[in-house]
Amino acid sequence: MSYELIAILMFSTMMLMLMTGQRVFGAIGFVAVIAALLLWGDRGGYDLGFSAAMKLMKWYPLLTLPMFIFMGYVLSESKIADDLYKMFHVWMGGVHGGLAIGTIGLMVLISAMNGLSVAGMAIGATIALPELLKRGYDKRMVTGVIQAGSSLGILVPPSVVLVLYAMIARQPVGQLWLAGVVPGLMMAAMFIIYIWARCRLNPELGPVLPPEERNIPLSEKLALLRAGVLPLVIFAAMMIPFVNGWTSLVESSAIGALAAFLAAVLKGRMTREVFEVSVRSTLGISCMFMWIILAALAFGAVFDGLGAVKAIENLFTEKMHLSPWMILILMQLSFIVMGTFLDDTAMLVIVAPLYVPLVQALGFDLIWYGILYTITTQIAYMTPPFGYNLFLMRAMAPPEIGLRDIYASITPFVAVMVVALVVVMIFPEIALWLPDLVYNK
Repeated sequence: MSYELIAILMFSTMMLMLMTGQRVFGAIGFVAVIAALLLWGDRGGYDLGFSAAMKLMKWYPLLTLPMFIFMGYVLSESKIADDLYKMFHVWMGGVHGGLAIGTIGLMVLISAMNGLSVAGMAIGATIALPELLKRGYDKRMVTGVIQAGSSLGILVPPSVVLVLYAMIARQPVGQLWLAGVVPGLMMAAMFIIYIWARCRLNPELGPVLPPEERNIPLSEKLALLRAGVLPLVIFAAMMIPFVNGWTSLVESSAIGALAAFLAAVLKGRMTREVFEVSVRSTLGISCMFMWIILAALAFGAVFDGLGAVKAIENLFTEKMHLSPWMILILMQLSFIVMGTFLDDTAMLVIVAPLYVPLVQALGFDLIWYGILYTITTQIAYMTPPFGYNLFLMRAMAPPEIGLRDIYASITPFVAVMVVALVVVMIFPEIALWLPDLVYNK
């Protein structure tokens, strides 16, 4: 059997197992280990999984993963995120669509706390959505706002998905996080401009708050501002030493986790229940990601041994005569298709052994491609009929918001994200400028 046929058989078997509902790491790891045993026998095949595990255990930057997840859960469970929304509620309430704009700001800050889109969706749906609906905001618009804003969690640092990409693509996590800053803020700004323009043209979509809710004493406004700025202080305490080279990435993640813990203690919100939920959730998500990375490394090792990447490169460039840019666009389209039934980590683990070496062989920058992958994943999350965020929103939304409303709500925001993706593809400096600046410094 040719190596190309073996690679196709492995890939199709893995997809079939995933369609039967098997866990992602189980399906990928099983196919990798069985293929290794059949190809290289007892001596080489048995070593594959062990080597992947040792490589994972020796990857020092992986220590950042539980630190940042713990930081996010502490800030979320201690209700410090609620203070953020109260701040936006008062300070932005006098603008048409102001609460929706404030919700995008809330999502950006939550992303900087947690790095997971699910956390942003949960906080947005439980805190922001009821307030927006109660104040007469259009249900379709605000549903789209929360879905679009929550997707920023996998792009704005500290993105957990970019940690996974860094491990598989063997790229520095710090550079990837810095590369996500400008595109993430650019996309948030594009969302805000769209909301402001649409509510300016149609004020009924986002009415201003009544004067009695906005006209509060300046001392109360400043108190709310101080409470809302606390997560920014934590983020600055974590990132400034790292950007200036005073601490390593792992040390910065420990500073962030400790600062969040101390903030919750000083505000009197670090109860036994909050601590237990934060630790249990951190342990569960960290273990999940480690199993997925382990399976991905094993699967990638088999593909490297087969030379499947070289065969696919020859297929596209020599037999089909496709240009590197055409191949790159086809890759992005495949992510959108897969995103209708897989989450971001599953997509990355499945295609990374093929795509990452191919992107490098075609002459593209892997840091830049990591940002393209992340933005495309965000789009796939909100693409009907089976976008991941669509069903998360349906599970968390009140009964008056139906699936048809959710589908209709995301169209303009997906269009904005496609524009952002095209801009970053045409101008790679948007993603690469900040990491080049910091690391050259």
